[in-house]
Formats: sequence, structure tokens, C-alpha cells
Amino acid sequence: MRWIITIVIALVAGFAGAAAWDYAGLGPDRTREAIMANPEMLPEAIEELQRREAVARLEPVRDEIEEPFPGAVLGNPDGEITLVEFSDYACGYCRISVDHVNQLIAANPDLRVVIREYPILSAGSADAARMALAAAQQGRFEQFHNAMFEFEGLTSENIEAAAQQAGVDMERARTAIEAGVFEGQLQNNVFLARNMGLTGTPAWVVGDQVLSGAVGVETLSAAIDEARDS
Repeated sequence: MRWIITIVIALVAGFAGAAAWDYAGLGPDRTREAIMANPEMLPEAIEELQRREAVARLEPVRDEIEEPFPGAVLGNPDGEITLVEFSDYACGYCRISVDHVNQLIAANPDLRVVIREYPILSAGSADAARMALAAAQQGRFEQFHNAMFEFEGLTSENIEAAAQQAGVDMERARTAIEAGVFEGQLQNNVFLARNMGLTGTPAWVVGDQVLSGAVGVETLSAAIDEARDS
């Protein structure tokens, strides 16, 4: 069946039909017959193509993606395995994933989780992201990250309450936010995400895998194990 995948990938990727047929050693009629007889192979082929494209986009920016804003790290900051999460505090699936990440950290002492603030869902998302980076600057990122997801709604009152609960120095945080200290980081996160083709949250990068959505502990754990073994 692998030759079918090869043909479909070539076709989906935009190669000329004749080139794909010559490559596989088949004529157009047999190629069409093979694909029509095995349509279940199409999703697998397209998924493989998307994986290859994601890896190709990842490689040039891998180091930058895995380098956190100082302090915006969960788990072992010196861990050998890095899991990157693009996250938005307005995202319900990100809220669900908080427990998943905590489970992964508990099960993997060598895991470093880099949180990249990707505030795309609301105006409050950006305000919460700025406060998260202010908290990271003060060594209170984990506390704020967890506290913010406990609140319903990204009102200014809730953001400040989460920051106070996390022990953030509010005067120092407000000064940094008003000075625009974190704008470059947020803009760069958006650039990196869009360059990677990430349009929603949460999105994950670990090893050579790029995953989208609240994919769950098992899927993330398998990706971490694969990255560790590679």
C-alpha cells in the first residue's frame, strides 16, 4: 500500500499527475483504479503530508520556539525534553489541558514545559498574557498561570485578582506592562505560531511533532517518549 501513499502525497503536494505516474511505474488508469479501490488511504497520506510540512516549518525556528521568555516555564527548567504549548487564557481547551500538563510533569522529571502566550481569542487574552509575562519576570509564572485558569472571564478585576493570588508585585507589573516591555514577545509568539500554521490553542510542539487541540495525556505522553528516544 505504500506506493498508493506515495502517489497521493505527490498529487496532494502539487506534483504533475504524469510525474507521479512515472514515479510509481503506473499508468493513469491503474493509478486512478488503485486510489478508488483504496480510498481509506487518502486520510493517512494527507496526514503524513501535513506532518512533513509541519516538520519542515519547524526546523528553521525550533531553537527560537523552544527558548522561553525568562521564567515562563513549568516543570524542570533544565529538563532535557521540551514540550512547547501555545496557550490563551480565554481558551477552554487550554483550561482542560492544565491538568494534563501537570500530570505529564509529575510523570516526567526531565520535562521542561515552555508556555508561549498566544492571545488570539479576546482583548482580555492579551491583557492576561501581559500579566503572565510580568509574573514570569518576577518568578511567579506558575502561580499566575494556574490561578488565572481558575477564574471565569478575563476581566481586569479577575486578572488582577489572579496576579495578587500568585503573589505578583502589582506596582512593578503595571509599570512593566505600561512601558510595553512584553509587546515584542507577544508579537513574536504570534509570528512564530502563524509561521508554523497554528491557528488555534492549545497547540503543542515536542520533538518533531506539532499537535493541535486538547489532545490528552496519552497522546502528549507518547510524543514525549518519542522525542526522548529520538
